[in-house]
Amino acid sequence: MLNWNNLDTLASYQELSKAGCVKLAEVMSGENGAERVRNYSIPMAAGLTFNYAAKQVDDEVLAALGKLADEAQLLDKFKALYNGEVINTGEKRLVLHHMTRGQLGDAVTADGVDKRAFYAEQQEKIADFANKVHAGEIVNGAGEKFTTVVQIGIGGSDLGPRAMYLALENWAKKNDLFKMEAKFISNVDPDDAAAVLGSIDVAHSIFVLVSKSGTTLETLTNESFVKDALANAGLDASKHMIAVTSETSPLAKSDDYLAAFFMDDYIGGRYSSTSAVGGAVLSLAFGPEVFAQFLEGAAEEDKLSKEEDVLKNPAMLDALIGVYERNILGYPATAVLPYSQALSRFPAHLQQLDMESNGKSVNRFGEPVDYVTGPVIFGEPGTNGQHSFYQLLHQGTDIIPLQFVGFKNSQIGTDVLIQDSTSQQKLCANVAAQIVAFACGKADENRNKNFEGGRPSSIIIGEALDPKALGALLSHFENKVMFQGFVWNVNSFDQEGVQLGKVLAKRVLAHETDGALKVYSDLLNI
Repeated sequence: MLNWNNLDTLASYQELSKAGCVKLAEVMSGENGAERVRNYSIPMAAGLTFNYAAKQVDDEVLAALGKLADEAQLLDKFKALYNGEVINTGEKRLVLHHMTRGQLGDAVTADGVDKRAFYAEQQEKIADFANKVHAGEIVNGAGEKFTTVVQIGIGGSDLGPRAMYLALENWAKKNDLFKMEAKFISNVDPDDAAAVLGSIDVAHSIFVLVSKSGTTLETLTNESFVKDALANAGLDASKHMIAVTSETSPLAKSDDYLAAFFMDDYIGGRYSSTSAVGGAVLSLAFGPEVFAQFLEGAAEEDKLSKEEDVLKNPAMLDALIGVYERNILGYPATAVLPYSQALSRFPAHLQQLDMESNGKSVNRFGEPVDYVTGPVIFGEPGTNGQHSFYQLLHQGTDIIPLQFVGFKNSQIGTDVLIQDSTSQQKLCANVAAQIVAFACGKADENRNKNFEGGRPSSIIIGEALDPKALGALLSHFENKVMFQGFVWNVNSFDQEGVQLGKVLAKRVLAHETDGALKVYSDLLNI
Protein backbone atom coordinates (compact mmCIF):
# COMPACT_ATOMS: atom_id res chain seq x y z
CA MET A 1 0.00 0.00 0.00
CA LEU A 2 1.32 3.43 -0.96
CA ASN A 3 1.51 6.13 1.68
CA TRP A 4 1.51 9.68 0.37
CA ASN A 5 2.99 11.59 3.30
CA ASN A 6 4.53 15.05 3.52
CA LEU A 7 8.30 15.16 3.67
CA ASP A 8 8.45 16.72 7.12
CA THR A 9 6.46 13.84 8.65
CA LEU A 10 9.04 11.23 7.66
CA ALA A 11 11.43 9.91 10.33
CA SER A 12 14.18 9.57 7.71
CA TYR A 13 13.88 13.26 6.94
CA GLN A 14 14.51 14.10 10.58
CA GLU A 15 17.55 11.82 10.52
CA LEU A 16 18.79 13.48 7.33
CA SER A 17 18.52 16.89 8.99
CA LYS A 18 20.98 15.74 11.67
CA ALA A 19 23.65 14.50 9.23
CA GLY A 20 26.81 16.58 9.12
CA CYS A 21 27.46 18.78 6.10
CA VAL A 22 30.57 17.84 4.13
CA LYS A 23 33.26 20.49 3.73
CA LEU A 24 34.00 20.24 0.03
CA ALA A 25 37.35 22.03 0.15
CA GLU A 26 38.62 19.35 2.50
CA VAL A 27 37.27 16.23 0.81
CA MET A 28 38.11 17.39 -2.72
CA SER A 29 41.75 18.28 -2.02
CA GLY A 30 44.78 16.12 -2.70
CA GLU A 31 44.71 12.35 -3.12
CA ASN A 32 41.52 12.03 -1.07
CA GLY A 33 39.80 14.19 -3.67
CA ALA A 34 41.16 12.06 -6.51
CA GLU A 35 39.88 8.89 -4.87
CA ARG A 36 36.51 10.49 -4.21
CA VAL A 37 36.09 11.48 -7.85
CA ARG A 38 36.87 7.91 -8.91
CA ASN A 39 34.42 6.38 -6.43
CA TYR A 40 31.44 8.76 -6.35
CA SER A 41 30.23 7.76 -9.78
CA ILE A 42 27.31 5.79 -11.26
CA PRO A 43 27.06 4.35 -14.81
CA MET A 44 24.11 5.57 -16.85
CA ALA A 45 22.67 4.36 -20.16
CA ALA A 46 24.29 5.09 -23.52
CA GLY A 47 27.79 5.26 -22.03
CA LEU A 48 27.02 8.23 -19.78
CA THR A 49 28.24 8.55 -16.19
CA PHE A 50 26.77 10.51 -13.29
CA ASN A 51 29.54 11.78 -11.02
CA TYR A 52 28.58 13.40 -7.71
CA ALA A 53 31.99 13.66 -6.03
CA ALA A 54 31.69 17.45 -5.72
CA LYS A 55 28.39 17.25 -3.87
CA GLN A 56 28.25 17.84 -0.10
CA VAL A 57 27.53 14.21 0.73
CA ASP A 58 29.40 11.38 2.45
CA ASP A 59 28.53 7.87 3.55
CA GLU A 60 26.40 9.16 6.43
CA VAL A 61 24.36 11.46 4.20
CA LEU A 62 24.05 8.81 1.48
CA ALA A 63 22.78 6.28 4.00
CA ALA A 64 20.19 8.76 5.23
CA LEU A 65 19.12 9.46 1.66
CA GLY A 66 18.69 5.74 1.09
CA LYS A 67 16.40 5.54 4.12
CA LEU A 68 14.44 8.52 2.82
CA ALA A 69 14.00 6.76 -0.53
CA ASP A 70 12.66 3.68 1.23
CA GLU A 71 10.34 5.49 3.62
CA ALA A 72 9.00 7.72 0.83
CA GLN A 73 8.43 4.54 -1.24
CA LEU A 74 10.03 6.06 -4.32
CA LEU A 75 10.38 2.81 -6.25
CA ASP A 76 6.89 1.64 -5.32
CA LYS A 77 5.43 4.95 -6.51
CA PHE A 78 7.39 4.75 -9.76
CA LYS A 79 6.11 1.21 -10.24
CA ALA A 80 2.55 2.37 -9.62
CA LEU A 81 3.05 5.12 -12.19
CA TYR A 82 4.33 2.91 -15.01
CA ASN A 83 1.77 0.22 -14.22
CA GLY A 84 -1.04 2.67 -14.86
CA GLU A 85 -2.30 3.97 -11.53
CA VAL A 86 -3.80 7.46 -11.40
CA ILE A 87 -0.74 9.41 -10.26
CA ASN A 88 -1.83 12.80 -11.62
CA THR A 89 -4.33 13.45 -8.84
CA GLY A 90 -5.07 17.03 -9.87
CA GLU A 91 -6.48 15.99 -13.24
CA LYS A 92 -7.28 12.37 -12.25
CA ARG A 93 -5.09 10.98 -15.01
CA LEU A 94 -2.57 8.25 -15.59
CA VAL A 95 1.04 9.33 -16.32
CA LEU A 96 2.39 7.34 -19.26
CA HIS A 97 5.24 9.21 -20.97
CA HIS A 98 7.64 6.36 -20.15
CA MET A 99 5.46 4.09 -22.28
CA THR A 100 6.22 6.10 -25.42
CA ARG A 101 9.67 4.50 -25.42
CA GLY A 102 9.03 1.08 -23.89
CA GLN A 103 7.10 -0.99 -21.39
CA LEU A 104 8.55 -1.02 -17.88
CA GLY A 105 5.88 -3.17 -16.24
CA ASP A 106 2.37 -4.42 -16.82
CA ALA A 107 0.28 -3.80 -19.89
CA VAL A 108 -1.82 -0.68 -19.35
CA THR A 109 -5.26 -0.35 -20.87
CA ALA A 110 -6.99 3.04 -20.92
CA ASP A 111 -9.78 4.36 -23.13
CA GLY A 112 -10.30 0.77 -24.22
CA VAL A 113 -6.87 0.37 -25.83
CA ASP A 114 -3.44 -1.00 -24.92
CA LYS A 115 -1.48 2.23 -24.45
CA ARG A 116 1.92 0.85 -25.39
CA ALA A 117 0.43 -0.47 -28.62
CA PHE A 118 -1.23 2.91 -29.22
CA TYR A 119 2.02 4.87 -28.82
CA ALA A 120 3.97 2.38 -30.95
CA GLU A 121 1.30 2.62 -33.65
CA GLN A 122 1.57 6.41 -33.75
CA GLN A 123 5.36 6.17 -34.05
CA GLU A 124 4.98 3.71 -36.93
CA LYS A 125 2.54 6.03 -38.68
CA ILE A 126 4.94 8.96 -38.24
CA ALA A 127 7.85 6.86 -39.54
CA ASP A 128 5.85 5.86 -42.62
CA PHE A 129 4.82 9.46 -43.26
CA ALA A 130 8.38 10.78 -42.83
CA ASN A 131 9.82 8.13 -45.13
CA LYS A 132 7.28 9.04 -47.82
CA VAL A 133 8.14 12.74 -47.47
CA HIS A 134 11.86 11.98 -47.78
CA ALA A 135 11.26 9.70 -50.77
CA GLY A 136 9.18 12.33 -52.59
CA GLU A 137 5.97 10.31 -52.36
CA ILE A 138 4.31 13.05 -50.31
CA VAL A 139 4.97 16.39 -52.01
CA ASN A 140 3.66 19.94 -52.19
CA GLY A 141 0.97 21.15 -54.54
CA ALA A 142 3.47 21.54 -57.38
CA GLY A 143 4.71 17.98 -56.98
CA GLU A 144 8.00 19.10 -55.43
CA LYS A 145 9.73 17.69 -52.35
CA PHE A 146 9.51 19.40 -48.99
CA THR A 147 12.83 20.67 -47.69
CA THR A 148 11.84 22.32 -44.39
CA VAL A 149 9.64 21.34 -41.46
CA VAL A 150 8.20 23.99 -39.13
CA GLN A 151 6.72 23.08 -35.75
CA ILE A 152 3.94 25.34 -34.44
CA GLY A 153 3.42 24.87 -30.70
CA ILE A 154 4.15 26.42 -27.34
CA GLY A 155 5.45 25.25 -23.96
CA GLY A 156 6.11 21.52 -24.02
CA SER A 157 5.13 21.41 -27.69
CA ASP A 158 8.09 23.65 -28.44
CA LEU A 159 10.80 23.67 -25.77
CA GLY A 160 11.56 19.95 -25.70
CA PRO A 161 11.39 19.22 -29.44
CA ARG A 162 13.36 22.39 -30.22
CA ALA A 163 16.07 21.47 -27.68
CA MET A 164 16.28 17.92 -29.07
CA TYR A 165 16.47 19.14 -32.67
CA LEU A 166 19.27 21.57 -31.91
CA ALA A 167 21.08 18.88 -29.94
CA LEU A 168 21.21 16.54 -32.94
CA GLU A 169 21.36 18.95 -35.90
CA ASN A 170 25.15 18.98 -36.34
CA TRP A 171 25.45 15.28 -35.44
CA ALA A 172 22.97 14.41 -38.20
CA LYS A 173 24.78 16.57 -40.75
CA LYS A 174 28.13 14.99 -39.86
CA ASN A 175 26.68 11.48 -40.23
CA ASP A 176 24.76 12.20 -43.47
CA LEU A 177 21.42 11.74 -41.70
CA PHE A 178 20.15 15.29 -42.03
CA LYS A 179 16.92 15.17 -44.04
CA MET A 180 15.15 18.50 -43.54
CA GLU A 181 15.85 21.74 -41.74
CA ALA A 182 13.50 22.35 -38.81
CA LYS A 183 12.20 25.68 -37.57
CA PHE A 184 9.94 26.46 -34.63
CA ILE A 185 7.19 29.02 -34.09
CA SER A 186 6.00 29.34 -30.51
CA ASN A 187 5.50 32.89 -29.30
CA VAL A 188 2.18 34.58 -30.07
CA ASP A 189 4.29 37.69 -30.71
CA PRO A 190 3.83 38.15 -34.49
CA ASP A 191 7.51 38.94 -34.84
CA ASP A 192 8.28 35.29 -34.06
CA ALA A 193 6.16 33.81 -36.84
CA ALA A 194 7.17 36.56 -39.27
CA ALA A 195 10.87 35.96 -38.65
CA VAL A 196 10.55 32.22 -39.24
CA LEU A 197 8.39 32.61 -42.33
CA GLY A 198 10.81 35.18 -43.66
CA SER A 199 13.69 32.73 -43.34
CA ILE A 200 12.14 29.80 -45.24
CA ASP A 201 10.74 28.91 -48.64
CA VAL A 202 7.09 28.36 -47.68
CA ALA A 203 6.37 26.54 -50.95
CA HIS A 204 8.71 23.74 -49.88
CA SER A 205 7.82 23.73 -46.17
CA ILE A 206 5.60 21.37 -44.22
CA PHE A 207 4.08 22.68 -40.97
CA VAL A 208 3.40 20.58 -37.86
CA LEU A 209 0.61 22.05 -35.74
CA VAL A 210 0.85 20.70 -32.18
CA SER A 211 -2.10 21.16 -29.84
CA LYS A 212 -3.52 18.37 -27.69
CA SER A 213 -6.87 20.08 -27.24
CA GLY A 214 -6.94 21.80 -30.60
CA THR A 215 -7.85 25.02 -28.80
CA THR A 216 -4.50 26.46 -27.63
CA LEU A 217 -4.82 30.21 -28.28
CA GLU A 218 -1.20 30.98 -29.14
CA THR A 219 -0.84 27.94 -31.39
CA LEU A 220 -4.08 28.52 -33.32
CA THR A 221 -3.19 32.19 -33.73
CA ASN A 222 0.16 31.23 -35.23
CA GLU A 223 -1.55 28.64 -37.45
CA SER A 224 -3.71 31.43 -38.89
CA PHE A 225 -0.57 33.52 -39.40
CA VAL A 226 1.01 30.64 -41.35
CA LYS A 227 -2.15 29.95 -43.36
CA ASP A 228 -2.28 33.59 -44.39
CA ALA A 229 1.33 33.40 -45.55
CA LEU A 230 0.59 30.26 -47.55
CA ALA A 231 -2.51 31.81 -49.11
CA ASN A 232 -0.60 34.97 -50.00
CA ALA A 233 1.91 32.76 -51.80
CA GLY A 234 -0.91 31.12 -53.74
CA LEU A 235 -0.56 27.82 -51.87
CA ASP A 236 -3.16 25.43 -50.51
CA ALA A 237 -2.53 25.23 -46.74
CA SER A 238 -4.10 21.78 -46.48
CA LYS A 239 -1.26 20.38 -48.62
CA HIS A 240 1.37 21.86 -46.29
CA MET A 241 0.12 21.08 -42.77
CA ILE A 242 -0.10 18.10 -40.46
CA ALA A 243 -1.52 17.97 -36.94
CA VAL A 244 -0.32 16.38 -33.70
CA THR A 245 -3.32 16.35 -31.42
CA SER A 246 -5.69 14.15 -29.43
CA GLU A 247 -8.18 11.87 -31.13
CA THR A 248 -11.04 13.92 -29.70
CA SER A 249 -9.81 17.36 -30.76
CA PRO A 250 -11.35 19.29 -33.67
CA LEU A 251 -8.06 18.89 -35.55
CA ALA A 252 -8.16 15.10 -35.52
CA LYS A 253 -10.24 14.45 -38.63
CA SER A 254 -10.07 17.81 -40.34
CA ASP A 255 -9.51 18.11 -44.08
CA ASP A 256 -7.21 21.04 -43.32
CA TYR A 257 -4.31 18.64 -42.70
CA LEU A 258 -2.38 16.11 -44.75
CA ALA A 259 -2.31 13.79 -41.76
CA ALA A 260 -2.96 13.72 -38.02
CA PHE A 261 -0.91 11.90 -35.39
CA PHE A 262 -2.22 11.40 -31.91
CA MET A 263 -1.22 11.94 -28.29
CA ASP A 264 -3.45 11.71 -25.23
CA ASP A 265 -4.14 13.24 -21.84
CA TYR A 266 -1.73 10.84 -20.11
CA ILE A 267 1.35 12.65 -21.43
CA GLY A 268 2.00 16.17 -20.20
CA GLY A 269 3.45 18.65 -22.65
CA ARG A 270 6.79 18.95 -20.85
CA TYR A 271 7.10 15.13 -20.92
CA SER A 272 6.11 14.80 -24.59
CA SER A 273 9.41 14.87 -26.50
CA THR A 274 9.36 11.08 -26.89
CA SER A 275 5.73 11.08 -28.08
CA ALA A 276 4.31 12.20 -31.41
CA VAL A 277 5.02 15.79 -30.29
CA GLY A 278 8.76 15.24 -30.74
CA GLY A 279 8.42 12.25 -33.05
CA ALA A 280 6.91 14.06 -36.02
CA VAL A 281 9.38 16.93 -36.28
CA LEU A 282 12.47 14.85 -35.35
CA SER A 283 11.56 12.02 -37.73
CA LEU A 284 11.05 14.49 -40.55
CA ALA A 285 14.28 16.31 -39.74
CA PHE A 286 16.57 13.30 -39.21
CA GLY A 287 14.66 10.19 -40.21
CA PRO A 288 12.68 7.68 -38.12
CA GLU A 289 15.78 5.59 -37.38
CA VAL A 290 17.42 8.48 -35.52
CA PHE A 291 14.25 9.08 -33.51
CA ALA A 292 14.17 5.36 -32.67
CA GLN A 293 17.75 5.59 -31.32
CA PHE A 294 16.69 8.55 -29.19
CA LEU A 295 13.84 6.48 -27.75
CA GLU A 296 16.19 3.56 -27.14
CA GLY A 297 18.50 5.70 -25.02
CA ALA A 298 15.57 6.99 -22.98
CA ALA A 299 14.20 3.46 -22.48
CA GLU A 300 17.57 2.16 -21.26
CA GLU A 301 17.85 4.98 -18.74
CA ASP A 302 14.26 4.43 -17.57
CA LYS A 303 15.19 0.88 -16.63
CA LEU A 304 18.00 2.15 -14.39
CA SER A 305 15.40 4.17 -12.49
CA LYS A 306 13.89 0.85 -11.33
CA GLU A 307 17.17 -0.08 -9.57
CA GLU A 308 16.62 -0.73 -5.86
CA ASP A 309 20.10 0.32 -4.73
CA VAL A 310 20.06 4.10 -4.70
CA LEU A 311 23.81 4.12 -5.40
CA LYS A 312 23.09 2.37 -8.70
CA ASN A 313 20.10 4.52 -9.60
CA PRO A 314 21.47 7.81 -11.00
CA ALA A 315 18.16 9.67 -11.38
CA MET A 316 17.00 8.78 -7.88
CA LEU A 317 20.32 9.70 -6.27
CA ASP A 318 20.44 12.98 -8.18
CA ALA A 319 16.89 13.70 -6.99
CA LEU A 320 17.63 12.88 -3.36
CA ILE A 321 20.79 14.98 -3.30
CA GLY A 322 18.70 17.81 -4.74
CA VAL A 323 16.16 17.42 -1.92
CA TYR A 324 19.01 17.46 0.60
CA GLU A 325 20.36 20.67 -0.93
CA ARG A 326 16.95 22.32 -1.10
CA ASN A 327 15.40 21.29 2.21
CA ILE A 328 18.36 20.74 4.54
CA LEU A 329 21.04 23.06 3.18
CA GLY A 330 18.55 25.69 2.03
CA TYR A 331 19.84 26.33 -1.47
CA PRO A 332 17.23 28.17 -3.58
CA ALA A 333 18.21 27.36 -7.16
CA THR A 334 20.05 24.96 -9.45
CA ALA A 335 22.09 25.93 -12.50
CA VAL A 336 22.21 23.51 -15.45
CA LEU A 337 25.48 24.04 -17.32
CA PRO A 338 26.04 21.91 -20.44
CA TYR A 339 29.53 22.21 -21.87
CA SER A 340 28.13 21.47 -25.31
CA GLN A 341 26.78 24.09 -27.68
CA ALA A 342 24.41 21.48 -29.09
CA LEU A 343 22.59 21.55 -25.74
CA SER A 344 22.09 25.32 -25.93
CA ARG A 345 18.31 25.06 -25.35
CA PHE A 346 18.42 22.05 -23.02
CA PRO A 347 18.47 24.23 -19.85
CA ALA A 348 15.34 26.04 -21.09
CA HIS A 349 13.58 22.70 -21.53
CA LEU A 350 14.66 21.57 -18.06
CA GLN A 351 13.47 24.88 -16.65
CA GLN A 352 9.93 24.08 -17.77
CA LEU A 353 10.22 20.39 -16.88
CA ASP A 354 11.31 21.09 -13.32
CA MET A 355 9.58 24.35 -12.41
CA GLU A 356 6.23 23.50 -14.00
CA SER A 357 6.28 20.07 -12.35
CA ASN A 358 7.46 20.83 -8.82
CA GLY A 359 6.72 24.52 -8.43
CA LYS A 360 3.89 23.69 -6.05
CA SER A 361 2.99 24.90 -2.55
CA VAL A 362 0.26 22.35 -1.84
CA ASN A 363 0.54 18.58 -1.62
CA ARG A 364 -1.28 15.98 -3.68
CA PHE A 365 -4.41 16.51 -1.59
CA GLY A 366 -4.46 20.30 -1.95
CA GLU A 367 -3.10 20.94 1.54
CA PRO A 368 -0.38 23.59 2.06
CA VAL A 369 3.10 22.21 2.74
CA ASP A 370 5.40 23.67 5.40
CA TYR A 371 8.64 23.17 3.47
CA VAL A 372 10.16 24.43 0.25
CA THR A 373 9.69 22.42 -2.93
CA GLY A 374 11.12 22.87 -6.44
CA PRO A 375 14.14 25.14 -6.95
CA VAL A 376 14.58 27.86 -9.54
CA ILE A 377 16.25 26.33 -12.62
CA PHE A 378 18.39 28.32 -15.03
CA GLY A 379 21.44 27.82 -17.18
CA GLU A 380 23.45 28.43 -20.32
CA PRO A 381 26.13 26.45 -22.14
CA GLY A 382 29.74 26.69 -21.05
CA THR A 383 32.01 28.40 -21.69
CA ASN A 384 29.65 31.30 -22.49
CA GLY A 385 28.15 31.22 -19.00
CA GLN A 386 31.60 31.66 -17.47
CA HIS A 387 31.66 35.14 -18.98
CA SER A 388 28.12 35.88 -17.83
CA PHE A 389 26.66 34.73 -14.50
CA TYR A 390 29.50 32.61 -13.04
CA GLN A 391 30.62 35.64 -11.03
CA LEU A 392 27.56 35.22 -8.83
CA LEU A 393 27.98 31.44 -8.74
CA HIS A 394 31.58 31.77 -7.49
CA GLN A 395 31.38 34.76 -5.16
CA GLY A 396 27.71 35.65 -4.69
CA THR A 397 25.91 35.50 -1.36
CA ASP A 398 23.76 32.52 -2.37
CA ILE A 399 25.22 29.07 -2.87
CA ILE A 400 23.67 27.60 -6.00
CA PRO A 401 24.21 23.90 -6.78
CA LEU A 402 25.43 23.19 -10.29
CA GLN A 403 24.67 20.40 -12.75
CA PHE A 404 27.33 20.15 -15.43
CA VAL A 405 27.08 18.06 -18.59
CA GLY A 406 30.21 17.38 -20.64
CA PHE A 407 31.43 15.17 -23.46
CA LYS A 408 34.91 13.89 -24.23
CA ASN A 409 34.48 14.36 -27.96
CA SER A 410 32.71 16.88 -30.16
CA GLN A 411 29.88 15.91 -32.49
CA ILE A 412 31.52 17.00 -35.73
CA GLY A 413 35.07 15.70 -35.20
CA THR A 414 36.80 18.65 -36.83
CA ASP A 415 38.94 20.81 -34.56
CA VAL A 416 41.93 23.12 -34.48
CA LEU A 417 45.16 22.85 -32.51
CA ILE A 418 46.19 26.12 -30.86
CA GLN A 419 48.78 26.44 -28.07
CA ASP A 420 49.22 22.66 -27.85
CA SER A 421 45.53 21.85 -27.30
CA THR A 422 42.37 21.48 -29.38
CA SER A 423 39.15 23.43 -28.93
CA GLN A 424 37.48 20.35 -27.43
CA GLN A 425 40.33 19.91 -24.97
CA LYS A 426 40.00 23.55 -23.98
CA LEU A 427 36.26 23.06 -23.45
CA CYS A 428 36.79 19.99 -21.27
CA ALA A 429 39.62 21.69 -19.38
CA ASN A 430 37.25 24.50 -18.49
CA VAL A 431 34.56 22.24 -17.05
CA ALA A 432 37.09 20.24 -15.01
CA ALA A 433 38.60 23.47 -13.69
CA GLN A 434 35.21 24.93 -12.81
CA ILE A 435 34.16 21.90 -10.75
CA VAL A 436 37.30 22.08 -8.62
CA ALA A 437 37.26 25.87 -8.41
CA PHE A 438 33.67 25.86 -7.16
CA ALA A 439 34.36 23.10 -4.66
CA CYS A 440 37.76 24.14 -3.30
CA GLY A 441 37.93 27.89 -3.84
CA LYS A 442 41.12 29.88 -3.30
CA ALA A 443 42.19 31.93 -0.29
CA ASP A 444 43.47 35.44 -0.91
CA GLU A 445 44.15 38.36 1.41
CA ASN A 446 42.49 40.58 -1.17
CA ARG A 447 38.82 39.84 -0.44
CA ASN A 448 37.86 40.66 -4.01
CA LYS A 449 40.03 37.76 -5.12
CA ASN A 450 39.04 35.36 -2.36
CA PHE A 451 36.94 32.33 -3.29
CA GLU A 452 35.19 30.63 -0.38
CA GLY A 453 34.57 27.40 -2.31
CA GLY A 454 32.07 24.94 -0.91
CA ARG A 455 29.91 25.32 -4.01
CA PRO A 456 28.52 21.86 -4.88
CA SER A 457 28.19 20.38 -8.34
CA SER A 458 27.62 17.15 -10.20
CA ILE A 459 28.52 16.25 -13.76
CA ILE A 460 27.15 13.87 -16.36
CA ILE A 461 29.94 12.80 -18.69
CA GLY A 462 29.66 11.01 -22.05
CA GLU A 463 31.81 10.11 -25.01
CA ALA A 464 29.87 12.28 -27.48
CA LEU A 465 26.34 13.62 -27.82
CA ASP A 466 24.39 11.30 -30.11
CA PRO A 467 20.69 10.27 -30.20
CA LYS A 468 21.00 7.50 -27.60
CA ALA A 469 22.97 9.72 -25.21
CA LEU A 470 20.42 12.50 -25.67
CA GLY A 471 17.56 10.13 -24.90
CA ALA A 472 19.32 8.90 -21.77
CA LEU A 473 20.00 12.47 -20.68
CA LEU A 474 16.36 13.44 -21.15
CA SER A 475 15.12 10.39 -19.22
CA HIS A 476 17.54 11.09 -16.36
CA PHE A 477 16.13 14.55 -15.72
CA GLU A 478 12.50 13.53 -16.25
CA ASN A 479 12.89 10.79 -13.66
CA LYS A 480 14.83 13.03 -11.31
CA VAL A 481 11.94 15.51 -11.30
CA MET A 482 9.45 12.69 -10.79
CA PHE A 483 11.33 11.28 -7.78
CA GLN A 484 11.62 14.72 -6.21
CA GLY A 485 7.90 15.26 -6.63
CA PHE A 486 7.29 11.98 -4.82
CA VAL A 487 9.55 13.05 -1.95
CA TRP A 488 7.85 16.44 -1.64
CA ASN A 489 4.42 14.76 -1.94
CA VAL A 490 3.34 17.14 -4.71
CA ASN A 491 1.61 16.34 -7.98
CA SER A 492 4.36 16.79 -10.58
CA PHE A 493 2.00 16.23 -13.51
CA ASP A 494 -0.48 19.09 -13.53
CA GLN A 495 0.20 22.78 -14.10
CA GLU A 496 -2.65 24.87 -12.77
CA GLY A 497 -0.22 27.76 -12.30
CA VAL A 498 -0.31 28.51 -16.03
CA GLN A 499 -4.10 28.80 -16.21
CA LEU A 500 -5.03 32.04 -14.41
CA GLY A 501 -3.10 34.28 -16.78
CA LYS A 502 -4.80 32.61 -19.76
CA VAL A 503 -8.24 33.25 -18.28
CA LEU A 504 -7.49 36.92 -17.62
CA ALA A 505 -6.00 37.36 -21.11
CA LYS A 506 -9.28 36.15 -22.62
CA ARG A 507 -11.13 38.71 -20.50
CA VAL A 508 -8.83 41.44 -21.79
CA LEU A 509 -9.39 40.43 -25.40
CA ALA A 510 -13.14 40.37 -24.82
CA HIS A 511 -12.89 43.85 -23.21
CA GLU A 512 -14.44 42.49 -20.03
CA THR A 513 -12.07 44.29 -17.67
CA ASP A 514 -12.11 46.71 -14.79
CA GLY A 515 -9.74 48.09 -12.19
CA ALA A 516 -6.02 47.53 -12.67
CA LEU A 517 -6.58 45.03 -15.48
CA LYS A 518 -8.44 47.64 -17.53
CA VAL A 519 -5.78 50.30 -16.97
CA TYR A 520 -2.99 47.94 -18.00
CA SER A 521 -5.05 47.00 -21.06
CA ASP A 522 -5.45 50.67 -21.96
CA LEU A 523 -1.75 51.34 -21.46
CA LEU A 524 -1.01 48.55 -23.95
CA ASN A 525 -3.61 49.84 -26.41
CA ILE A 526 -5.62 46.61 -26.46
